[in-house]
Amino acid sequence: MVAILDYGIGNISSIFNMLKKIGVLSVITGDPSVIERSDKLILPGVGHFDYCMQQLRKAPFYETLQQKVIHDKTPLLGVCVGCQMIMESSEEGNEPGLGWIKGKVIRFRADKLPPSLKVPHMAWTDISPRSGNALYNNIDDPRFYFVHSYHLLCDDIHVTATANYGYQFVASVQQANIMGVQFHPEKSHKFGMKLYENFVNNY
Repeated sequence: MVAILDYGIGNISSIFNMLKKIGVLSVITGDPSVIERSDKLILPGVGHFDYCMQQLRKAPFYETLQQKVIHDKTPLLGVCVGCQMIMESSEEGNEPGLGWIKGKVIRFRADKLPPSLKVPHMAWTDISPRSGNALYNNIDDPRFYFVHSYHLLCDDIHVTATANYGYQFVASVQQANIMGVQFHPEKSHKFGMKLYENFVNNY
């Protein structure tokens, strides 16, 4: 069973509906006992980094989440701000991130963007997955929908896909059982459905 973590943030119903459409059993929950029994975890997130981190730390399942991810090695997928939260910090605020992957979140550098490109980046965008990453198995010409003003900055060893918006930026990351995607699979039609299917079946 996939637990979609409910801490008052994110496109939770959209993720649930997409998983249901591809035949995956999932539950929207903030109940530590349900999360404890789950095989996969999805950490959604939209809005301001600091607010998301504050809400997550107040959630009744926070300690259970740490146990599941760090000690039990349960596969987790962070989505959009959920992806940013698995890093150490963000320029968007002062709250520390979860720090599960070393790196930080930075705002798009306006001086690197041509005048025609505005921040936030809101568009369908091609991505370039790294060879052999199971999250992108059998996704031809992958395109996903992005809505963000900030992106990840981390060691190349963690990068599983890149995209381009004026310059190349990190589109997804992974370290062992911990994964994150900057885009919104739940808004990305067939590409998102296949990515969620890969997450559930390949990890």
